[in-house]
Amino acid sequence: MLEVKNLYFKYPESHEEAVKNVSFQVEKGEIFGFLGPNGAGKSTTQKVLTGLLKNYRGKVTVLGRDLAQWGKAYYENIGVSFELPNNFLKLTGLENLEFFASLYEKEAEKPQKLLEMVGLKNDAHTKVANYSKGMQMRLNFARSLLNKPKLVFLDEPTSGLDPVSARQIKDIILEQKTKGHTVFLTTHNMFIAEELCDRVGFIVDGEIVLIDSPRKLKVERGKHLVSLEYYSNNKIFTTEFPLAGLGKNSDFLELIKDKEIRRIHSQEPNLEDIFIQVTGRNLQ
Repeated sequence: MLEVKNLYFKYPESHEEAVKNVSFQVEKGEIFGFLGPNGAGKSTTQKVLTGLLKNYRGKVTVLGRDLAQWGKAYYENIGVSFELPNNFLKLTGLENLEFFASLYEKEAEKPQKLLEMVGLKNDAHTKVANYSKGMQMRLNFARSLLNKPKLVFLDEPTSGLDPVSARQIKDIILEQKTKGHTVFLTTHNMFIAEELCDRVGFIVDGEIVLIDSPRKLKVERGKHLVSLEYYSNNKIFTTEFPLAGLGKNSDFLELIKDKEIRRIHSQEPNLEDIFIQVTGRNLQ
Protein backbone atom coordinates (compact mmCIF):
# COMPACT_ATOMS: atom_id res chain seq x y z
CA MET A 1 0.00 0.00 0.00
CA LEU A 2 2.80 2.39 0.85
CA GLU A 3 6.55 2.30 0.22
CA VAL A 4 9.03 5.00 1.15
CA LYS A 5 12.67 4.87 0.06
CA ASN A 6 15.43 7.26 1.17
CA LEU A 7 13.06 10.14 1.95
CA TYR A 8 14.56 13.53 2.78
CA PHE A 9 12.80 16.82 3.45
CA LYS A 10 14.09 20.22 4.54
CA TYR A 11 11.98 23.29 5.26
CA PRO A 12 13.19 26.39 3.37
CA GLU A 13 13.92 28.37 6.54
CA SER A 14 15.85 25.51 8.17
CA HIS A 15 19.52 24.57 7.84
CA GLU A 16 18.93 20.91 8.75
CA GLU A 17 16.83 18.15 7.24
CA ALA A 18 13.56 17.53 9.10
CA VAL A 19 13.44 14.01 7.64
CA LYS A 20 16.66 12.14 6.87
CA ASN A 21 16.94 9.03 4.73
CA VAL A 22 13.66 7.52 5.95
CA SER A 23 12.68 4.15 4.42
CA PHE A 24 9.79 1.82 5.29
CA GLN A 25 6.80 0.08 3.80
CA VAL A 26 3.25 -0.51 4.98
CA GLU A 27 1.28 -3.58 3.93
CA LYS A 28 -2.39 -3.77 2.97
CA GLY A 29 -4.66 -4.12 6.00
CA GLU A 30 -1.93 -3.05 8.42
CA ILE A 31 -2.09 -0.43 11.14
CA PHE A 32 1.37 1.12 11.08
CA GLY A 33 2.37 3.47 13.88
CA PHE A 34 4.91 6.26 13.56
CA LEU A 35 6.10 6.79 17.10
CA GLY A 36 8.29 9.62 18.33
CA PRO A 37 8.50 12.77 20.45
CA ASN A 38 7.28 16.16 19.31
CA GLY A 39 9.50 17.55 16.57
CA ALA A 40 10.86 14.13 15.58
CA GLY A 41 9.66 14.34 11.98
CA LYS A 42 6.41 12.39 12.28
CA SER A 43 4.04 15.06 11.00
CA THR A 44 6.52 16.20 8.33
CA THR A 45 6.68 12.67 6.96
CA GLN A 46 2.91 12.42 6.98
CA LYS A 47 2.56 15.76 5.19
CA VAL A 48 4.87 14.47 2.46
CA LEU A 49 2.86 11.26 2.17
CA THR A 50 -0.43 13.16 1.95
CA GLY A 51 0.89 15.50 -0.74
CA LEU A 52 1.00 18.67 1.36
CA LEU A 53 4.79 19.02 1.15
CA LYS A 54 6.17 18.70 -2.37
CA ASN A 55 9.90 19.39 -2.49
CA TYR A 56 11.11 16.14 -1.00
CA ARG A 57 13.92 13.88 -2.13
CA GLY A 58 13.58 10.13 -2.41
CA LYS A 59 10.83 7.89 -3.72
CA VAL A 60 7.30 7.47 -2.37
CA THR A 61 4.96 4.88 -3.87
CA VAL A 62 1.33 4.81 -2.77
CA LEU A 63 -1.24 2.30 -4.01
CA GLY A 64 1.24 1.13 -6.60
CA ARG A 65 1.90 4.54 -8.13
CA ASP A 66 4.63 7.14 -7.63
CA LEU A 67 3.24 9.88 -5.40
CA ALA A 68 4.50 12.57 -7.77
CA GLN A 69 2.36 11.10 -10.57
CA TRP A 70 -0.92 10.89 -8.74
CA GLY A 71 -2.34 14.39 -9.11
CA LYS A 72 -5.76 15.33 -7.68
CA ALA A 73 -7.08 11.78 -8.06
CA TYR A 74 -4.91 10.86 -5.08
CA TYR A 75 -7.42 12.39 -2.67
CA GLU A 76 -10.20 10.19 -4.00
CA ASN A 77 -8.28 7.23 -2.59
CA ILE A 78 -6.93 8.38 0.77
CA GLY A 79 -8.39 9.82 3.96
CA VAL A 80 -6.60 12.29 6.22
CA SER A 81 -7.28 13.38 9.80
CA PHE A 82 -5.06 16.21 10.98
CA GLU A 83 -3.83 16.69 14.54
CA LEU A 84 -5.59 20.06 14.85
CA PRO A 85 -9.27 20.43 13.86
CA ASN A 86 -9.82 22.45 10.69
CA ASN A 87 -13.58 22.61 10.23
CA PHE A 88 -15.84 25.42 9.03
CA LEU A 89 -17.01 26.99 12.27
CA LYS A 90 -20.09 28.75 10.86
CA LEU A 91 -21.48 25.49 9.46
CA THR A 92 -23.07 22.68 11.44
CA GLY A 93 -21.35 19.32 11.80
CA LEU A 94 -23.67 17.84 9.19
CA GLU A 95 -23.13 20.76 6.79
CA ASN A 96 -19.37 20.35 7.12
CA LEU A 97 -19.52 16.70 6.11
CA GLU A 98 -22.06 17.34 3.34
CA PHE A 99 -19.80 20.03 1.87
CA PHE A 100 -16.68 17.85 1.88
CA ALA A 101 -18.65 14.89 0.54
CA SER A 102 -19.66 17.02 -2.46
CA LEU A 103 -15.99 17.45 -3.43
CA TYR A 104 -15.51 13.76 -4.23
CA GLU A 105 -16.30 12.35 -7.64
CA LYS A 106 -17.30 8.94 -6.29
CA GLU A 107 -20.18 8.26 -3.93
CA ALA A 108 -19.32 9.28 -0.39
CA GLU A 109 -20.29 7.70 2.90
CA LYS A 110 -23.52 9.07 4.36
CA PRO A 111 -22.62 11.97 6.71
CA GLN A 112 -25.35 11.03 9.19
CA LYS A 113 -23.86 7.53 9.51
CA LEU A 114 -20.40 8.92 10.24
CA LEU A 115 -21.72 11.40 12.79
CA GLU A 116 -23.47 8.57 14.61
CA MET A 117 -20.29 6.46 14.52
CA VAL A 118 -18.28 9.16 16.30
CA GLY A 119 -21.00 10.05 18.80
CA LEU A 120 -22.13 13.32 17.21
CA LYS A 121 -25.58 12.29 16.02
CA ASN A 122 -27.36 14.59 18.48
CA ASP A 123 -25.07 17.51 17.55
CA ALA A 124 -25.41 17.18 13.78
CA HIS A 125 -27.32 20.48 13.49
CA THR A 126 -25.16 22.41 15.96
CA LYS A 127 -22.73 24.97 14.56
CA VAL A 128 -19.16 23.75 14.88
CA ALA A 129 -18.23 27.04 16.59
CA ASN A 130 -20.14 25.66 19.57
CA TYR A 131 -18.34 22.31 19.52
CA SER A 132 -15.72 21.49 22.13
CA LYS A 133 -12.23 20.59 20.93
CA GLY A 134 -13.01 16.92 21.44
CA MET A 135 -16.16 17.19 19.33
CA GLN A 136 -14.22 18.95 16.59
CA MET A 137 -11.58 16.21 16.70
CA ARG A 138 -14.28 13.58 16.24
CA LEU A 139 -15.77 15.53 13.34
CA ASN A 140 -12.30 15.80 11.83
CA PHE A 141 -11.89 12.04 12.13
CA ALA A 142 -15.31 11.37 10.60
CA ARG A 143 -14.36 13.52 7.61
CA SER A 144 -11.34 11.33 6.91
CA LEU A 145 -13.68 8.40 6.21
CA LEU A 146 -16.11 10.23 3.92
CA ASN A 147 -14.68 8.85 0.67
CA LYS A 148 -14.44 5.26 2.00
CA PRO A 149 -10.63 5.31 1.67
CA LYS A 150 -8.49 2.18 1.51
CA LEU A 151 -5.62 4.12 3.09
CA VAL A 152 -6.15 6.49 6.03
CA PHE A 153 -3.57 8.86 7.52
CA LEU A 154 -4.27 9.76 11.14
CA ASP A 155 -2.28 12.30 13.17
CA GLU A 156 -2.88 11.97 16.94
CA PRO A 157 -6.50 10.81 16.39
CA THR A 158 -7.41 10.61 20.10
CA SER A 159 -5.79 13.88 21.19
CA GLY A 160 -8.06 15.85 23.52
CA LEU A 161 -10.70 13.13 23.74
CA ASP A 162 -12.31 11.78 26.90
CA PRO A 163 -11.89 8.01 27.52
CA VAL A 164 -15.31 7.09 26.08
CA SER A 165 -14.79 9.08 22.88
CA ALA A 166 -11.22 7.77 22.54
CA ARG A 167 -12.56 4.22 22.80
CA GLN A 168 -15.05 4.96 20.01
CA ILE A 169 -12.30 6.23 17.72
CA LYS A 170 -10.00 3.29 18.49
CA ASP A 171 -12.78 0.82 17.74
CA ILE A 172 -13.44 2.50 14.38
CA ILE A 173 -9.72 2.33 13.54
CA LEU A 174 -9.69 -1.39 14.34
CA GLU A 175 -12.81 -1.82 12.22
CA GLN A 176 -10.97 -0.27 9.28
CA LYS A 177 -8.40 -3.02 9.64
CA THR A 178 -11.06 -5.75 9.61
CA LYS A 179 -12.28 -4.29 6.30
CA GLY A 180 -8.80 -4.75 4.84
CA HIS A 181 -8.06 -1.03 4.89
CA THR A 182 -4.67 0.37 5.84
CA VAL A 183 -4.01 2.94 8.57
CA PHE A 184 -0.89 5.09 8.93
CA LEU A 185 -0.99 6.53 12.44
CA THR A 186 1.41 9.14 13.80
CA THR A 187 1.50 9.60 17.55
CA HIS A 188 3.65 10.10 20.63
CA ASN A 189 1.05 8.25 22.70
CA MET A 190 2.61 4.86 23.47
CA PHE A 191 -0.67 3.39 24.73
CA ILE A 192 -2.46 4.10 21.44
CA ALA A 193 0.39 2.59 19.43
CA GLU A 194 0.65 -0.46 21.67
CA GLU A 195 -3.08 -1.14 21.55
CA LEU A 196 -3.72 -0.56 17.85
CA CYS A 197 -0.60 -1.05 15.77
CA ASP A 198 0.62 -4.18 14.00
CA ARG A 199 4.03 -2.57 13.65
CA VAL A 200 5.61 0.65 14.85
CA GLY A 201 8.49 2.73 13.58
CA PHE A 202 10.54 4.76 16.06
CA ILE A 203 11.64 8.11 14.66
CA VAL A 204 14.01 10.56 16.36
CA ASP A 205 15.54 13.71 14.89
CA GLY A 206 14.13 12.83 11.48
CA GLU A 207 15.59 9.32 11.34
CA ILE A 208 13.97 5.92 11.83
CA VAL A 209 15.90 3.92 14.40
CA LEU A 210 13.73 0.80 14.71
CA ILE A 211 10.70 -0.89 13.10
CA ASP A 212 8.97 -3.95 14.55
CA SER A 213 5.74 -5.23 16.11
CA PRO A 214 4.95 -4.05 19.66
CA ARG A 215 4.60 -7.65 20.83
CA LYS A 216 7.98 -8.72 19.46
CA LEU A 217 9.69 -5.66 20.90
CA LYS A 218 8.24 -6.33 24.35
CA VAL A 219 9.13 -10.02 24.30
CA GLU A 220 12.68 -9.44 23.06
CA ARG A 221 13.43 -6.57 25.41
CA GLY A 222 11.63 -7.81 28.50
CA LYS A 223 13.38 -9.07 31.62
CA HIS A 224 12.04 -12.64 31.16
CA LEU A 225 10.99 -12.63 34.80
CA VAL A 226 7.70 -13.24 36.57
CA SER A 227 6.81 -10.97 39.46
CA LEU A 228 4.70 -12.54 42.19
CA GLU A 229 2.95 -10.53 44.89
CA TYR A 230 1.52 -12.45 47.82
CA TYR A 231 0.03 -11.91 51.29
CA SER A 232 1.58 -13.53 54.37
CA ASN A 233 1.55 -12.72 58.09
CA ASN A 234 -0.47 -9.55 57.48
CA LYS A 235 2.12 -8.21 55.03
CA ILE A 236 2.50 -7.92 51.26
CA PHE A 237 5.61 -9.49 49.74
CA THR A 238 6.93 -9.36 46.17
CA THR A 239 9.43 -11.74 44.63
CA GLU A 240 10.63 -12.56 41.13
CA PHE A 241 11.29 -15.84 39.32
CA PRO A 242 12.95 -16.63 35.96
CA LEU A 243 10.32 -17.19 33.26
CA ALA A 244 12.28 -20.15 31.85
CA GLY A 245 11.36 -23.37 33.64
CA LEU A 246 8.73 -21.64 35.73
CA GLY A 247 6.45 -24.69 35.81
CA LYS A 248 9.20 -26.75 37.46
CA ASN A 249 10.41 -24.08 39.90
CA SER A 250 9.70 -25.59 43.33
CA ASP A 251 9.86 -22.25 45.18
CA PHE A 252 7.35 -20.71 42.77
CA LEU A 253 5.03 -23.72 42.94
CA GLU A 254 5.16 -23.75 46.74
CA LEU A 255 4.27 -20.06 46.96
CA ILE A 256 1.25 -20.24 44.68
CA LYS A 257 0.08 -23.36 46.50
CA ASP A 258 0.45 -22.12 50.08
CA LYS A 259 0.16 -18.32 49.95
CA GLU A 260 -2.63 -15.87 49.16
CA ILE A 261 -1.60 -14.53 45.74
CA ARG A 262 -2.47 -10.88 45.11
CA ARG A 263 -0.79 -10.28 41.74
CA ILE A 264 1.29 -12.14 39.16
CA HIS A 265 2.66 -10.82 35.88
CA SER A 266 5.59 -11.03 33.49
CA GLN A 267 8.06 -8.16 33.52
CA GLU A 268 7.35 -6.76 30.07
CA PRO A 269 8.38 -3.21 29.21
CA ASN A 270 5.89 -0.90 27.54
CA LEU A 271 6.67 0.89 24.29
CA GLU A 272 7.87 4.00 26.05
CA ASP A 273 10.37 1.93 28.06
CA ILE A 274 11.63 0.37 24.83
CA PHE A 275 11.76 3.73 23.07
CA ILE A 276 13.94 5.11 25.87
CA GLN A 277 16.16 2.02 25.77
CA VAL A 278 16.71 2.35 22.03
CA THR A 279 16.96 6.11 21.64
CA GLY A 280 17.84 7.48 25.07
CA ARG A 281 14.95 9.92 24.58
CA ASN A 282 11.51 10.35 26.12
CA LEU A 283 8.40 10.26 23.95
CA GLN A 284 7.07 13.57 25.28
